[in-house]
Amino acid sequence: MNAPIVSIIIPCRNEERFIAACLDSLVAQTYPKAQMEIIVIDGASTDGTTEIVKQYLEKNALTIRLLYNEKRYKPFALNSGIREARGSIVMIADAHASYTKNYLDRCIQLMREYDAQVVGGVRQAAASVSTAQARAVANIFSHPLGVGNATYQLGAKKPQWVDAVFGGCYRKEVFDEVGLFNENLVRSQDMEMFTRLRRAGKKILLAPDIQCTYYPKATVKEFFRHNIADGIWAIYPLKFVRIPLRLRHYIPFAFIVTLGALGIAGIFSPLVGTIFWSVCILYAMIVIFVSLELAGEKRDLALFPFLVAAFMARHFGYGVGSVIGLGKLLARTKV
Repeated sequence: MNAPIVSIIIPCRNEERFIAACLDSLVAQTYPKAQMEIIVIDGASTDGTTEIVKQYLEKNALTIRLLYNEKRYKPFALNSGIREARGSIVMIADAHASYTKNYLDRCIQLMREYDAQVVGGVRQAAASVSTAQARAVANIFSHPLGVGNATYQLGAKKPQWVDAVFGGCYRKEVFDEVGLFNENLVRSQDMEMFTRLRRAGKKILLAPDIQCTYYPKATVKEFFRHNIADGIWAIYPLKFVRIPLRLRHYIPFAFIVTLGALGIAGIFSPLVGTIFWSVCILYAMIVIFVSLELAGEKRDLALFPFLVAAFMARHFGYGVGSVIGLGKLLARTKV
């Protein structure tokens, strides 16, 4: 059977640190080069991203195109890339990641074997710099306390149906059936798309034997800010769509609201105050235990304090962001 044409769409903005590694990994794919095209959609970068991409246009026989996204935000880039794609398979690649050489081959193979509409590999986080802080942030993505039940980050022993993947290969026809990405969603547009796909009966498969390497924020401070934004866009999309995201996206919100309610009520009730402090102590004990366990597994005790801080940045940042998102949703203000 002939290999289908695959169009790889890469939305990006100010990715000069990562775009070359991303493109190198895609150019090196074992998939037939004649059946591949790469479409980079730049969102008005102010660094050297476009200059780097232009170098690849000149030196590679593989078809690489550079488009411009004047509206800057990711869903506009995704949709313009899909419209421009000539392949029957569309891969949504992240410029902040690199991919194993057999990534496309394996995705297409499993797509046929399982009759899946979307296939993706495991997303493995890696530190973008060699500091203990950056390594700690990357390591929390390998533990359920950091990512919940997101199988595409935790991995699996065999191919399995999941609710979402990262770096997924989509049958292009699914966009004709369920529509393109929601352009109202600055973030969470991928999660909303997966929700629509599942509602339409489309099957999403995780391929555990291939992976992409993703580079998260390098400092706890940056990571905290990133999670606030993610938390806002876990709730705020309800302004535009009536389909909620997966339960794991709302657990930090429930945690922060519960903790806040207990804290306020505890001012007036000694019993509730005791419950509040008990919850705080239990939470701290869990985070400390898991952080020690992870630092021990990595044989790097220097990670421990940063792991504690990173877990808290994850939970509190996402939770506080979700509260802000709810406030903006109720007040009908823009993000």
